[in-house]
Amino acid sequence: MSARDPRGDAGTHKLRVHINGIDQGLILQGQGPDRPVLLFLHGGPGMPEFWLTQRYPTRMTQAFTVAWWDQRGAGLSFDPTIPAQTMTVEQFVADTLAVSQWLRDRFGTQKIYMLAHSWGSFIGLQAVARSPELFHAYIGMGQITNQFASEREAYAYLLSRYRENVDRRMVRRLEKAAIGSQPPLPRAYMALRDPAMHRLGVGTTRDMHSVLTGLFLPSLRFPGYTWPEKLNLWRGKRFSSRFGLWDTMLATDLAAQVPELQVPAYFLHGVHDHTVSYSQAKTYAQMLRAPRVGFYSFEDSAHSPAFEEPERTLRVLERDVLTGRTDLADTL
Repeated sequence: MSARDPRGDAGTHKLRVHINGIDQGLILQGQGPDRPVLLFLHGGPGMPEFWLTQRYPTRMTQAFTVAWWDQRGAGLSFDPTIPAQTMTVEQFVADTLAVSQWLRDRFGTQKIYMLAHSWGSFIGLQAVARSPELFHAYIGMGQITNQFASEREAYAYLLSRYRENVDRRMVRRLEKAAIGSQPPLPRAYMALRDPAMHRLGVGTTRDMHSVLTGLFLPSLRFPGYTWPEKLNLWRGKRFSSRFGLWDTMLATDLAAQVPELQVPAYFLHGVHDHTVSYSQAKTYAQMLRAPRVGFYSFEDSAHSPAFEEPERTLRVLERDVLTGRTDLADTL
């Protein structure tokens, strides 16, 4: 991977930065010094996404210098000696703000943009609500609101679809893994959730029907990582699952916790997304108080519009987000 300075004409630059007590990895990708800076917050917890750009080029560097930050314990930031007491939602929010401040200093800009995906939207929305002065605008992709309610909605959808498909084996497995009225989710459901979603094309992307062939094997073929970094991608995913971050997210009603933002907010959501509820995200956009709110339905996407429909995503970013408008947004 090139080590050219991202403040130059172009290039992709991998580096580690000391943030809140530990070294954390970033990949800076940009086409020129005049580009505004966009911080991308990946999902998971613990699943960086830069390597997906090999199969799903986003084209976002046509409008931004993009900072792909690997969060505490994940990917380029994996370190098994990270203190367990720091693997908390509060720490992740603090890290997000520290990385945002570092980017402001690095690129000499007062404000940056944030695009937060899935779990990233859970910590990103809280970070922007806490320190709006750091940001031009917030962009949520697969925006989390009340994830436990989303999981119950997804479970009902999966059960209905597999009954329609007369897949008796999957129906039996889902029925045995029924979700209760309170978190956490049953282990049996968590083991079944991703395979069941991907088989129906309602998981990570519409065309990704297996975690093995859609995520694991492509990550091993990604030329931008060394072999130790490829190994750490999955070690970090497992490491991040040990600290209750997922259960904390499930127990939080983020829509109630963040009813207002002081910056414009934009939401990109695939209509086929059942990883995070499309309907709940749209309802949140309707009730959110912010200087400007735009909600964008992506008809050919599941959970990852920026990867699945990159041209439309870029059009939204350039024509609405960068201009502070909502001309392309759905009618709310």
